[in-house]
Amino acid sequence: MRITQLTLCSTLLASAAGLASAQDAECPIKVGVLHSLSGTMAISETTLKDTVEMLVEQQNEAGGVLGCQLEAVVVDPASDWPLFAEKARELLTVHEVDVIFGNWTSVSRKSVLPVIEELNGLLFYPVQYEGEESSKNVFYTGAAPNQQAIPAVDYFLEELGIERFALLGTDYVYPRTTNNILEAYLKDNGVAEADIFVNYTPFGHSDWATIVSDVVAMAEEGRPVGVISTINGDANVGFYKELAAQGVDASDIPVVAFSVGEEELSGLDTSDLVGHLAAWNYFQSADTPENEAWVAAWKERMGEDRVTNDPMEAHYIGFNMWVQAVEEAGTTDVDAVRDAMYGQEVPNLTGGTAIMLPNHHLTKPVLIGEITEDGQFDIISQTEEVPGDAWTDFLPESAVLVSDWPGLGCGMYNTETESCVQIESNY
Repeated sequence: MRITQLTLCSTLLASAAGLASAQDAECPIKVGVLHSLSGTMAISETTLKDTVEMLVEQQNEAGGVLGCQLEAVVVDPASDWPLFAEKARELLTVHEVDVIFGNWTSVSRKSVLPVIEELNGLLFYPVQYEGEESSKNVFYTGAAPNQQAIPAVDYFLEELGIERFALLGTDYVYPRTTNNILEAYLKDNGVAEADIFVNYTPFGHSDWATIVSDVVAMAEEGRPVGVISTINGDANVGFYKELAAQGVDASDIPVVAFSVGEEELSGLDTSDLVGHLAAWNYFQSADTPENEAWVAAWKERMGEDRVTNDPMEAHYIGFNMWVQAVEEAGTTDVDAVRDAMYGQEVPNLTGGTAIMLPNHHLTKPVLIGEITEDGQFDIISQTEEVPGDAWTDFLPESAVLVSDWPGLGCGMYNTETESCVQIESNY
């Protein structure tokens, strides 16, 4: 990489070891931020942009990385999936960023993936997703299905005695693949196909009257019904309003959501949502010293009314792991940083430790939270750290696959054929 005069000057003050490290980086080190600041996903993604900017600011106050200050380079893909790819290319080729933190929806990640791989960029993806993917250019710091969706279904089955399931999702890859996994899992656990209702709606969907009525009708036989929600973005506002309008509360038909956190609830009247659930790996209400410090720093920077949420913690973990890996590698070079990422450990905000695995996923605890009147979550269930699984055990074509980049150099290794393969997505 190029050496600037600023870099050379700054390293004169460093030790010999520090000099060697700093000479491998160009100052400032550029951090790309690829989150929607407009459109249907802005309700969720704007906060993640703010999070990365805060992390960059904190790291600069701590002395930067490799003797360099960090610079956040922010673009707005505007909830437009093809535009995500264009903006990723812009970040890598025009702005020459060293790393990208970004995306929310899987369709946006799928759009970006070919660009990241072509240009050998490095993406940290902070949101729960459907799994069934492993790229050497992506570190998946959000939950895989075995760290969110499967445990949520287990909670419905074992703790609430739910017998009939409504799987409601936004119409794109994450809900469809997740629900395919959940359908297979439910059937493996004795739930009949007739007791599983699946429905998809477009982004920004607002007319929920018929769908909620269909869910209510499932309960008319007197058997317990639960909703598994993979509804994304501002469509959640209309969904929860319609539940309240039809008099549905958690004691009648509980909803467990995978994309509703503190940020989404901050824009809703939560008085009618008390008792409904969300499954994440972090909640603002986590009672730990690390989380207390994180929430306090966030509110000091953003204001007392701003909340924290799960994907923010994923960026917190991913960013700090990236910093550690860069410092260990002594360079921002993507290949060297990737090699240094394996086994990186960062304390999470819920009292445990996040470890980066050879499949580019983290160890994460699973939390079930119950919505409270103040728009927060009462944590009613929390597991130990669960290793993320890139390929689910509940789809036959995936059960034979493993991801091991440092050991096998492969994200899709077929244990039956003992070969590295590619799988075509159905979506």
